[in-house]
Amino acid sequence: MAFFALLCASCTAQISGSLKGDGQADLLLYAALEPWTTTLIERFSAIQPGPSSTLIDGPAIAESMSSAPGIESVSLKNIAPAAIQGPIKISRITDFLTGGKRLSVRSPDFITFTQGKPPAGGRFTISIDRFSGPKILNLISPEVGEYLSALMAPVATGEALTKADYLDLVGSLYGKNIADEISRALIRAYIDFPGKIQSAKGGTFSGRRAEFAVPLLDLLVVEKTLTYEVVWK
Repeated sequence: MAFFALLCASCTAQISGSLKGDGQADLLLYAALEPWTTTLIERFSAIQPGPSSTLIDGPAIAESMSSAPGIESVSLKNIAPAAIQGPIKISRITDFLTGGKRLSVRSPDFITFTQGKPPAGGRFTISIDRFSGPKILNLISPEVGEYLSALMAPVATGEALTKADYLDLVGSLYGKNIADEISRALIRAYIDFPGKIQSAKGGTFSGRRAEFAVPLLDLLVVEKTLTYEVVWK
């Protein structure tokens, strides 16, 4: 979930799908830029050479992502100039974007996943901080990293800022409307797990499904280590 939040700043985004007991995952992503952010990207695009009909390029992002560790296949298409949608298949969740390696000696593992033999349960955890965030971005897409760097997001720059300071910085350079969109934006996720869920840190659950509504600002600033965890039987 943290990964998908890095695709676009100030966007409407939703992830749905399932995580299997063998560590494979099938996900569907939808993301669309908010109106004021769309205007900002149009201004960015106007100073770039060459014509373009898209503000976020789904196929280009998919091509960059396809070589990242743990991804079996990805297909993102533009359903509008500022909106993308498509399926992502992950072959091994613990390798996702890391190849099973720790991104920083100062950071927890980006993803941990354990699944015992039935009737034993399992546990899935995502953690992200200022030290691992920039490295995750580099594995996703250089274009996304450049965009978030232009927005001075600490998850891209590694700089230590509070959420209030970051919004003040964005507002002073790009206007209050952009800052307000970022502060309101949520990343929503609906994920089915291999067993009946017992707890969902950072979200809610019912049966095998966990639901999350994560403030995008938390993920862009990573003022503290963010951890989301689901435990099931």
